[in-house]
Amino acid sequence: MSDSKSSELPLWVQDREIVLANDEGVEWREGQRPDYTYTNQFLHKESQYQHSEGSLEAIAQNLVRTFEMEASHKSNPQQWLSIVSDRFRMSSNGGAQYTAQEVAKEGTYNLFLGESEQYSSKSETFESSFEMFHKAFPNGFLWELTEVLSGPPNVTFKWRHWGKFSGSFQDYAPTGETIEVVGVSIARVTEDLKIESLEHYFDNSAFLQKLTTGGCPFHS
Repeated sequence: MSDSKSSELPLWVQDREIVLANDEGVEWREGQRPDYTYTNQFLHKESQYQHSEGSLEAIAQNLVRTFEMEASHKSNPQQWLSIVSDRFRMSSNGGAQYTAQEVAKEGTYNLFLGESEQYSSKSETFESSFEMFHKAFPNGFLWELTEVLSGPPNVTFKWRHWGKFSGSFQDYAPTGETIEVVGVSIARVTEDLKIESLEHYFDNSAFLQKLTTGGCPFHS
């Protein structure tokens, strides 16, 4: 697809950097737009899939990356371009459905991981959970779409999340291992490709076990 054709797509399904550049009036959590310059170099180097511009795979990947960026960095869900804010619901592994306001308040890590021996979302805030995983994966906990299984209005796709565990997690020392999580999601979208609901399915216990069983705990 040519650049002119790509520019005809809605902003929220274009490249994330283009979305970021169009941020007039946005209420950023940090007071300014996030800078992905550092983590993008690892994303481009380590991605296993190069989707053709304008393909359904590229469009779906851009949409989810925009949503992830907005959920992490835009404090006001009414400004999230990627969703229908008053109808949006998100769930993981068939659990509770959360509104955009709940996602903005609690953070995706807390809502994804919930309560377990390795992690307690009730003990973490949006800010503390974000900092915890940013510290564990200083090069980024990267995400890419691997395959689209069905198209709109119910876009079903496979994905992989990965990152090098090179920083500490809680009291556990880093192992230097690349930790990967794979999953399947269903995004129900409108005609103009805004997300009405997201369902994620993945093994969150395996992810946490890799963070807490490989490295030796720090001792005081």
